Order: sequence, then C-alpha cells, then structure tokens
Amino acid sequence: HTNTTSRYCCVYTNLHIYCTQLLFNISMAEGEGSKVQLYIYDLSKGLAAQLSPLFLGKQIDGIWHTGVVVYGSEYFYGGMGIEFSPPGCLFIGPPDKIEDIGDTFIPKDVFLEYLCDLQPQFGPEKYNLLEHNCNSFSNEVAQFLTGNPIPSYITNLPAEVMETPFGAQLKPFLDMMAGPGGGTPMNSDKYALNDSSGTSLEGHL
Repeated sequence: HTNTTSRYCCVYTNLHIYCTQLLFNISMAEGEGSKVQLYIYDLSKGLAAQLSPLFLGKQIDGIWHTGVVVYGSEYFYGGMGIEFSPPGCLFIGPPDKIEDIGDTFIPKDVFLEYLCDLQPQFGPEKYNLLEHNCNSFSNEVAQFLTGNPIPSYITNLPAEVMETPFGAQLKPFLDMMAGPGGGTPMNSDKYALNDSSGTSLEGHL
C-alpha cells in the first residue's frame, strides 16, 4: 500500500511539473510576461551598517526582510505564515531597495495554486529567523516564477552572522523571534484566501 501511494505521489508530482512547464512554454510563445520584483527592507533601519563592525567585527549592511512582488501584490513569509499585501505597504515602512528578478510566464492562477501547496512548508510554526525565514520563501518563489534566485548577500547573511562570536551568543534569542507581519495571512483552507481588502481570492482563480 505504501509503495502504491508513493508511486501515485510521484506520478502526480511529475504531471504537475509537466503541466506547469507546458503552460510556461505556451505563455512564452504568446509573449505574455509579468514583472517579478524583490522588495528589500532593512529591519535595523541602518543600525546594522553602523554597529556591525563594532559588535560583529565585520560589515553588515542590513538585516534583510524580503517580499516578492508580482501580479500587483507582495507575497512574503513571517510569523503568521504566508502573507500578502499591496506592494510596499508593510508596517515596517517602504522598501529600502527594489531589485528586478525577471519576468514570469506562469499564469496567476497556477501561482496561487503553488502558494496553497507551499502553506504546509511555510506555516507559522515552521518559521525560524535564521534557517527558514522570509528570505527562504522569497528565494523559493522567485525561482519558481523566473528560475532566478534572490541575491546571495541576502540568503547568506544568517550564516555570516552566526560565524562571529557575538552572533553565536545571540542564536538562542534569535531562534525565538518571529518574522515581521503586516499583511493578510493565507489560512490552511486551500481557497479561503483573503487579501487585505477582505476580498476572497476565489474569484481570482
């Protein structure tokens, strides 16, 4: 029974990949791309750049939170799981940087289905500031949409900090911290997704 279930799961996964690639190829042929951007926020508001040489012994330009902007919304991961909001409207203020990741030819409804499938992997209880955070989510989503990762200076930052003596001392405290919110969480019911205006995303699918 276990082997049969595993085979079905494998067939479903391969079929999903094939269908997604097929839609991608069709959309590319039609030239219907959507811009994908990375909104980058410095949670330290400049303090990391000023104080990191003193405390860490090396230059850290920011403590980065990121969100992926596509189809008119910003998608990110925090203490409430996968969230979304109008671009740049988080409580931490406007982004400090905006970087173009590329164009996507994946239809919006396929992308929203993908986010639904990601919810167990990026649930609130799975959040870890150092190892499974907003940047982990942004990197995965960016590669799904465009094939391109987010900049390595963002994804490599936790490891760089933990390599310092002061960073290692902070680890127990950092492990308890939740990520920034400010958007609308996507709950576990596959299509019961609401945007910040209270409008159900069912109509978008």
